[in-house]
Amino acid sequence: MTTIGTPLSPHATKVMLLGSGELGKEVLIALQRLGVETIAVDRYDHAPGQQVAHHARTITMSDPAQLKSLIETERPHLVVPEIEAIATAMLEELEAAGTVRVIPTARAARLTMDREGIRRLAAETLGLPTSPYVFCDSLAELQAAIDSKIGYPCIVKPVMSSSGKGQSKIAAPGDVQAAWDCAMAGGRVSHGRVIVEGFIDFDYEITQLTVRALGADGQVETHFCEPIGHLQVNGDYVESWQPHPMQPAALQKSRDIAKAVTDNLGGQGVFGVELFVKGDDVWFSEVSPRPHDTGMVTMATQWQSQFELHARAILGLPVNTALKSPGASAVIYGGVDAAGIVFDGVAEALRVPNTDVRLFGKPESFVKRRMGVALAFDSALEVARARAKQAASLVKPRAAS
Repeated sequence: MTTIGTPLSPHATKVMLLGSGELGKEVLIALQRLGVETIAVDRYDHAPGQQVAHHARTITMSDPAQLKSLIETERPHLVVPEIEAIATAMLEELEAAGTVRVIPTARAARLTMDREGIRRLAAETLGLPTSPYVFCDSLAELQAAIDSKIGYPCIVKPVMSSSGKGQSKIAAPGDVQAAWDCAMAGGRVSHGRVIVEGFIDFDYEITQLTVRALGADGQVETHFCEPIGHLQVNGDYVESWQPHPMQPAALQKSRDIAKAVTDNLGGQGVFGVELFVKGDDVWFSEVSPRPHDTGMVTMATQWQSQFELHARAILGLPVNTALKSPGASAVIYGGVDAAGIVFDGVAEALRVPNTDVRLFGKPESFVKRRMGVALAFDSALEVARARAKQAASLVKPRAAS
């Protein structure tokens, strides 16, 4: 798709995003800069991406009938899933019928919508190194899996969740009930299934952004961004930086694993491949067939951010993954449970040298909801990290008086 029409005309190139949060918003902006007509879909009105798209639609994306009706009505050229909780079987049906092209593919969306599909693909089909794991359908099964195979410490996650929701670390038998309850509360779909993973004593974890894009000969080529290091708390990213320093052997293994997974998933676009690293050993953790939350740092570090890379790759355009400067990001949390909050301290944050701030525009805040991100760049990575955290700390969300 190298010919791009004019938005809001009969020849428009139309792209529909399923999920229009902060990541989707940036993809929509990148698409609009390339002259694409955009349709932002979410489960609630006034989602961040809906505020900038040409068209905003609100449906239950996990409802096959609603999803099919919307796609058949809008007739987009591309459908881009940006969240996990989507009726992926319907996407596969529509893709097979030639109704629409799904990014990267409907199969990839199905396999990665829950941890079971992608973990079994990586470990059992591709033979990639992963932590030991067991899938469990009850608290009793979870306890038995820990006792017989996994041991302590271990990690419990719902098979379907986003941004680390429902994830917890179990250090001793007394933690198992609480971990199960946390997983049940945090899962996207309440069907009582979890994965328990053996704990890997890794040195660090990275996101290897991997881009599948068309080359000049029309064949898919794989491109890698510099590795992104990140800090997570309860499975939720709070800080990321790029490039994360790595030994050449570990970096090569990371990219080999990322290529194996993304080659199997196929299609075009950005994939966020999460990996654990200890010395020169690398383990596959997860993959998202879309821009990654830790990759927000690329808005400060790369000539083309992960969102621009995604937009270009899915349209069949050339990409450039080159680093512009080392940099960092730090999350701005809501801090309060309230609708229509206001932000103090933005000017003070932007006075920190070489920083920028993105406020997502989410209509409702929660104490631990990601409401914005601070970005910083500097030739010294530690300086960038310190400045990003400083800028984030200066932004003060509060309920409107």
